[in-house]
Amino acid sequence: MATEYETSERQSEERVKRRPAWIGGVIGGLAGGAVMGLMLSMMMTPVIQQAIPALWGLEGMGAGWVIHLINSVIFGVIFAMLVTRTGLRRYERSVGRSTVLGLVYGTVIWIVAAGFVMPIWLQAVGFPMVPPLPNFDPMSLVGHLVFGGILGIVYPYVSGFSE
Repeated sequence: MATEYETSERQSEERVKRRPAWIGGVIGGLAGGAVMGLMLSMMMTPVIQQAIPALWGLEGMGAGWVIHLINSVIFGVIFAMLVTRTGLRRYERSVGRSTVLGLVYGTVIWIVAAGFVMPIWLQAVGFPMVPPLPNFDPMSLVGHLVFGGILGIVYPYVSGFSE
């Protein structure tokens, strides 16, 4: 009987502490996106200043940052959805495991979004400096790993899942 009460008490405490997973995705995405954005600004300036804003017909560092952070939030929320609605849910309680998931997720984003979607989209909008297809730039991989790693670290803390 005591075990049943303790389990029930622990579960109700957990419900109180947990936030909706999407909030962890938003904040984790912003944190990872901010660090990746700083890296882009310092090491791959033309990407954040020209290529990212060109996706939406815009120009300049400010537009690049805004679009980059919006994308970071979207990718963060998708991460939260994938973790909570698939068999990956068991990994959200461990910061270490969540970080590994984030690194894998960052790699997938690099392959799909940076490697294929962005070059095709830039070609479609007539950007003059379209990267090759596929665009597997190692510096871009580093940025996406940083994004995913930070997302994976922040997500369980903000969502109230960390042990």
